[in-house]
Amino acid sequence: MNNEVWSGTWVAERLGVELAGDERLPELLGLALRRNPKRAHLLVSHVLGKHVPQSPSVVYGHGLALGRRVRELLGEDEGRRAVVLGYAETATGLGHAVADGLGLAPYLHSTRRPVAGVAPAGGFEESHSHATSHLLLPEDPRLLAGEGPLVLVDDEFSTGNTVMNTIRDLDERHPRKRYVVVSLVDMRSAADLGRLTDFAEEIGARVDLLAAASGTVRLPEDVLEKGRALVAEHEAAARPAVPGPREGGRIERVGIGWPDALPDGGRHGFTPGHRARLERELPAMAARLAEAIPAAARRVLVLGFEELMYAPLRLAHELERTVAAEVRYSTTTRSPVLAVDDPGYAIRSRIVFPAHDDPADGPGERYAYNVAGAGFDAVVAVVDSVADTPALHAPDGLLGQLAAHVPHVLLAVVPSHTPPRAAGCVPQPAHAPERPPMLPEPLRGPTFSSYAPDEVGWLLQDLSDVTLEAPVEEREEAIQSGGAHYAESLPVEYQPSAQYQELFQEALTLSAARIAEAVGVVTETVLAERPGRRPVLVSLARAGTPVGVLMRRWAQHRHGLDLPHYAVSIVRGRGIDANALRYLADRHDPADVVFVDGWTGKGAITRELADAIREFEAVEGVSGFDAEIAVLADPGSCVRTYGTREDFLIPSACLNSTVSGLISRTVLRADLVGPRDYHGAKFYRELAPADVSADFLDTVTAHFPEVDAGVDARAKELLAGDRTPTWEGWAAVERISEEYGIHDVNLVKPGVGETTRVLLRRVPWKILARSGAGADLDHVRLLAEQRGVPVEEVDGLPYSCVGLIHPRYTRGATGADGKAVSAA
Repeated sequence: MNNEVWSGTWVAERLGVELAGDERLPELLGLALRRNPKRAHLLVSHVLGKHVPQSPSVVYGHGLALGRRVRELLGEDEGRRAVVLGYAETATGLGHAVADGLGLAPYLHSTRRPVAGVAPAGGFEESHSHATSHLLLPEDPRLLAGEGPLVLVDDEFSTGNTVMNTIRDLDERHPRKRYVVVSLVDMRSAADLGRLTDFAEEIGARVDLLAAASGTVRLPEDVLEKGRALVAEHEAAARPAVPGPREGGRIERVGIGWPDALPDGGRHGFTPGHRARLERELPAMAARLAEAIPAAARRVLVLGFEELMYAPLRLAHELERTVAAEVRYSTTTRSPVLAVDDPGYAIRSRIVFPAHDDPADGPGERYAYNVAGAGFDAVVAVVDSVADTPALHAPDGLLGQLAAHVPHVLLAVVPSHTPPRAAGCVPQPAHAPERPPMLPEPLRGPTFSSYAPDEVGWLLQDLSDVTLEAPVEEREEAIQSGGAHYAESLPVEYQPSAQYQELFQEALTLSAARIAEAVGVVTETVLAERPGRRPVLVSLARAGTPVGVLMRRWAQHRHGLDLPHYAVSIVRGRGIDANALRYLADRHDPADVVFVDGWTGKGAITRELADAIREFEAVEGVSGFDAEIAVLADPGSCVRTYGTREDFLIPSACLNSTVSGLISRTVLRADLVGPRDYHGAKFYRELAPADVSADFLDTVTAHFPEVDAGVDARAKELLAGDRTPTWEGWAAVERISEEYGIHDVNLVKPGVGETTRVLLRRVPWKILARSGAGADLDHVRLLAEQRGVPVEEVDGLPYSCVGLIHPRYTRGATGADGKAVSAA
């Protein structure tokens, strides 16, 4: 716990309660006492976003990770037939996130709010809760009538009673053969462990259980009696845990522009199509919130409302990407818990206010925990329109209580979704999970990448909250042994030394004009080959993206053209992202699409793209895409459209994400990328201080005016000449592979750019440098020296340099003779 006091210490010492099991449990859970005659203690989750304000990316990331495990367990076919069911109130947001991670299934959560005109499709009791009755109110009753798997999501799996009550109720109405129970923690006692297995046999179905961590709670026999006495003692002696209320913090209402007809959550059902629409609208909604938050705010809380957990969570998650302030997320709750201002106790403070949504079970107290005294400069309270009542705005209401402790309170109201039958309208069509959802709109800066939003749209999914990095040596061993594909993980992002950064700046200064001319030549060639048309630039992420941005800028500079520019993923051995192609074909004429990359090596990606386009057109029945790639430099003579065929240093090859908009290399892994998902990538926001992406672009762009004449002459010369690829680079690679005893062309990386990648991302064996190569290789020599890799001068090398990846790599491999490698 990083030497911090565990937030369960206070209760453990006084009641004798113990957590036993996974080492992660203290990181996930703390302890508190509650006023409940059925259970004295409360397991307080640090990652749920209910009682403890937490980073939205942490909260959402835990749910996504569990959802991806469900998708891996079920497989794609079963996943498409599944329905996800979450429990009110604490697990409504978690269940949503699990459904997002699964990516294929609709979502429904139970509710304690009856809705006139909507007949329950089921209900059950939660035995240990202070409020027991759960209703299931799907807009379309057929949502729960299918035979596919039912995924049940709760924050804590303690006895299994709630889950078994749910399954028993639903199975009597609509029997199915498979259930999956998902929870943040599995805390069943030894006596309860076998009950779920016996229950599955009883109903004749398979029941799987997935949890982030597991263990048990050891309770002394007199825990209820001691707990009640302890609660009574401390409530009688209660004193404010924070200084008294200040005079009226400012309260403002902010309109976020929630889309019409988009449900506010899963109370009546939330489909993959709803999710796709929410993804498109979130950046604009978060931007409106960001504008309303005081510029001086350094710590901001987005506070959801009881069952309304998902919409506030997603707004908070998007806001976290948008503002410089530290953003935290939690929600109000019905659950009465004792507050004790002690570092070893999970609930340090509480705000008490009357219910403000006219609850069916009558008026009562509601609570917001760990908000008072937590140092928040602003709180964004998110409620649904049913809860936007006079009681909310009363002096003793939630807003007034928040304003007593926080200087700025913003109120964002999300329209409560009313099912058509409840409003007297015609019912919507039955849910059809097999119908593909609309593909998401591209990600854009500043929420994804440090590029300006008009510079490039990324047809990728954001995996920034997923841990994907692995040490270079471990990745190399797994890749070469066949245990993993290189696109299934990421290398640890290289942090350039001060010396290396200086070298990058020197290289940029020396080569900027040369790059500017190559950008102009390749762009003029693209435009000349498409007279009267408006090309759509599609760069291959990530090396192609800076080049695509520069080509777009050249078209604006010389012709006043505003060319669309996207970035897509292509993976050697796996092809191009077919969903990205579907998006492009839906919005543009495929004949206008121009694929862009930084440089060619041996031409592997050129061949990969051609094969992938043929396959896509055969499967989809879509034609018109041109598999030709436009590149800045073509030293391998693999393409017809290029700025130069010289093998020179392109400074963007020197760095990784810090020269590519802070975006990682793309990721393609089955548990993260479903059949209707884009490939993934990460946005390394934390590297912003070292980001030189804009510096690289602006430095090259500044040279555009001075190279105009040279570009015209060179482009005219190329267009009149023979640009047929000779593939001499491929022939050289095959020769080197055999001469050095490697026997695998994939381990031979020709050219300055590819050699740099070897030194940054892989386990290099040696570097071949053309005799007499000058300053273009300074950064290569520096990296080789830092990694202890020999540089061998070679006469007649067709490239400036070639990087050789360690063949047959295992940790401890050797190659004393310089040609063969023996596994140690």
